[in-house]
Amino acid sequence: MDAPEQARRLSGLYDDVLGGSRPATDPRPLVAASWERSLAAAVDPDLDLPPMILEQRMVEELRANHPLRAVLPVLRQTLTTIADEASHIMIVTDAQGMILWREGAADVKRTADRIALSEGAVWSEDKIGTNGMGTALAVGEPVQIHSAEHLVRRIHEWTCAAAPVHDPDTGKLLGAVDVSGPLRTVHPAMVALVTAAAQLAEGQLKVRMAAADEMLRARNMRHLMALGDAPGALLTPTGRVLAVQPLEWLPDRLVVPDGADRIDLGDGREGLVERLAEGYLLRMPGTPVRRSRPSLRLKLLGSGQPIAVVAGREIALTLRRAEVLALLLLQPTGLTAEQLMLQLYGDEGNPTTVRAEMHRLRNLLGGGVLDTKPYRIIADVTGDVTEVQQALRTGDLPKALDLYAGPLLARSDAPALRAERDELDATIRRAALDAHNADTLWRFAQTTTGAEDLEIFESLEAALPTDDPRHAAVAARLHRLLD
Repeated sequence: MDAPEQARRLSGLYDDVLGGSRPATDPRPLVAASWERSLAAAVDPDLDLPPMILEQRMVEELRANHPLRAVLPVLRQTLTTIADEASHIMIVTDAQGMILWREGAADVKRTADRIALSEGAVWSEDKIGTNGMGTALAVGEPVQIHSAEHLVRRIHEWTCAAAPVHDPDTGKLLGAVDVSGPLRTVHPAMVALVTAAAQLAEGQLKVRMAAADEMLRARNMRHLMALGDAPGALLTPTGRVLAVQPLEWLPDRLVVPDGADRIDLGDGREGLVERLAEGYLLRMPGTPVRRSRPSLRLKLLGSGQPIAVVAGREIALTLRRAEVLALLLLQPTGLTAEQLMLQLYGDEGNPTTVRAEMHRLRNLLGGGVLDTKPYRIIADVTGDVTEVQQALRTGDLPKALDLYAGPLLARSDAPALRAERDELDATIRRAALDAHNADTLWRFAQTTTGAEDLEIFESLEAALPTDDPRHAAVAARLHRLLD
């Protein structure tokens, strides 16, 4: 059956069901259940537009902190080109059905604007009735809604397929990915396509979660090791168990209520939890409290003087000492003198020089900060570079830009740090370009990395409205970069 004929059949079925007549055939069970939920929520089939539409400023704030921001590149790669060719648009929503991103052919977007199928509109079932993304969120599985299967008549000229995306850590619903288009463009393969895109997104989130787990484990294992032979475990902020030492049995995840210092282990035992800078330390009653350690804060980004702050005491660092601490910060499990030599000097170095520098650095920072065999940071350490990396991994670009003061140790020629610096600069630059947001591009353009970047300023000029007061400055800088 072709699309117009199917639409006519569904329209007749729709009129019979909503008019109270006995239809010749019943609607699909998925659709019938969705209509029932939508009508119970008092959705009017003659509704004109979704009743809830947010301002662009609020949408940008929601997008900035949403986990699906991190997987937009894979969704674009999977769906946008196909959507353009098929006269569709790609849509990404949050768990409440709020449209956060919409991309695709300009003419289809203009048509979609007439029904507020656009960023800021809420397309949950209880707001606009049966539709692809709202119904996918409601049932937690991929769906396709065609023509008069939509409860609201004004949407009958559209067809859509959507699939939910879940958090691989908690299993919670994060949102939905949807492909929508005019009635004539219906294609049965769209359900398979959005399902594959959602699975790819979840896969990317899982990879990012694994990388974050490894970093958390490496930075916090010392807390578990400080218990000696006593039983304990290291938990993520969501209660997943990352590492255990002699403990008879423990589930994969524990519930840690906010502010709790004791939790049920699920078998009648009670554990003590201690909040760490990231995650929790679990220990059994009667085990010793971990030894307190000094705090270390490293400021390594930008062209200014690198700084170490030890227990509130600020220490200016020479370039070589900053390089050593940067490498140990980025390799929390530690490095031997030979490994440090290679990463600092390449094949031209001498381990004796490294050992002498480490001796001086340990005296400068004081006890409880650095350990030997291997060399590693044992203080409670934080650093601007690792915080920017973590923000980028979690898709929090505004936070990354807040923390990004410029390249990592811009004057360093250490081979390993050059590679880290280039990777960080390229990652944050790509994220700024992929955001397609004038304010984000402007913020990156103010950094030393972005200030001389022709592509950044070309994108910024295209993104800024002509009446924006920043437009003249951008045009002037672009003119200089093109000369």
